[in-house]
Amino acid sequence: MSDLIQALSSFNRAERLAALRQLAASASFPQERPNWVNMHMHTFFSYNGEGWSPCRIAYEMKQLGLYAGAICDFDVLQGMDEFLEAADIVGLRSAVALESRVFFGEYADVEINSPGEPGVFYFMGLGFVHPPKAGTTAAQILASMLEQSHTRNRAVISRINAKIPDFQLDYDQDVLPLTPDKNATERHIIAAYNAKGAQTFGSTSAAAAAWSRILGTDPAQTAEKAGNYNAFNDFLRSKLMKKGGLGYVQPTRDTFPPLEKVIQFILDCRAIPMSAWLDGDSKGEADPMSQLECLRAKGVEAVNIIPDRNWNFKDPEVKARKLAHLADYVKAADTLGMPINVGTEGNKPGQRPVDGFDAPELAPYLKTFFEGAKVMVGHTRLLRYADFSYTDAKAKQAYPDVHARNAFFASVGALPCPSESTRQELAALSPEQAFTRLADAAKRGAW
Repeated sequence: MSDLIQALSSFNRAERLAALRQLAASASFPQERPNWVNMHMHTFFSYNGEGWSPCRIAYEMKQLGLYAGAICDFDVLQGMDEFLEAADIVGLRSAVALESRVFFGEYADVEINSPGEPGVFYFMGLGFVHPPKAGTTAAQILASMLEQSHTRNRAVISRINAKIPDFQLDYDQDVLPLTPDKNATERHIIAAYNAKGAQTFGSTSAAAAAWSRILGTDPAQTAEKAGNYNAFNDFLRSKLMKKGGLGYVQPTRDTFPPLEKVIQFILDCRAIPMSAWLDGDSKGEADPMSQLECLRAKGVEAVNIIPDRNWNFKDPEVKARKLAHLADYVKAADTLGMPINVGTEGNKPGQRPVDGFDAPELAPYLKTFFEGAKVMVGHTRLLRYADFSYTDAKAKQAYPDVHARNAFFASVGALPCPSESTRQELAALSPEQAFTRLADAAKRGAW
């Protein structure tokens, strides 16, 4: 079984799916845990801290007994088809998201959710079920997002290489092979620099001494950090790529695509544009209602929160401040009828595979988080089988009150994962027939 689990993250898609089918056929998955969801987990198509593929994530989520799960990769939809198929295989309610950094013009002069970078805004779309059709504006925007990411990566490597005399990193030879489909992130680049340093100097201790000279850091402290691979990667990332690092340059309005362009791409794919919330400490997040009203006017209809960033702190004053910000943000989103999506990201080794939903600090929000997950799953099912999207005019005409629209989509998302025969039945129906089938099942609460 351990070999099959390892095969779930092979770079060969056929091997991954074959291993998952074998595991699903013999596995005894735990009972489903209501309220336990992870709707934001990066795969190895951008960067997963454990190297997990969409298949592996679906399997691990099911092993945890999660009610629903979603993947979210940076600038690509490469894991979309695989995750939806994998979730069907294991019987997991599912959805697919995309994350990117954009430029938010109305907040050009203030920090928002990217510390130290005014105007730069982490942003999402959730509920993708099909890639954009070739030749469409949406397809061009998606391709340009990835190409812009490659351009930024090559530029930062060039700046770092210029300041490292001992060795040079090659993006195509050293970084891209670390990915299954040529979508490299900052974390891939850092892993490559770490490996290149060890290879060049022959040992971890020699590499640490060299890095200390290059970075001007304390040799003893650098050597201590080098003893922990993950901690050393974080250290290198802070010294090479973050603000003040060797390769860092302050982003401008042109570094990332404009927010409006990415919103249009998401809507053209009939997914749900989704704002991302950090923790409320920045000036750009100081007035949640004002920010969300601005975003809603642009077509944003949901929000994303990483709960750990808003309550899990040892310092009581910090915790109290973060929790107050969280309460204000949830209240603003609820008032506007914007579903709330939550997850742990999984883009750093050791992160939780699921949030601490048993923490008393999160108790006031569990119902809201749970409803948000069901809305995302309901949208995914309705778009996948009935050509009916949460963001379409048709849905808004049928449910002009946003809270009623949320309730309907959540009722569809609450249905159990359909059996293979039910999926085949839905796929064989016309969109109108499939909508009726899904709506009727939602009323009964059963297929």
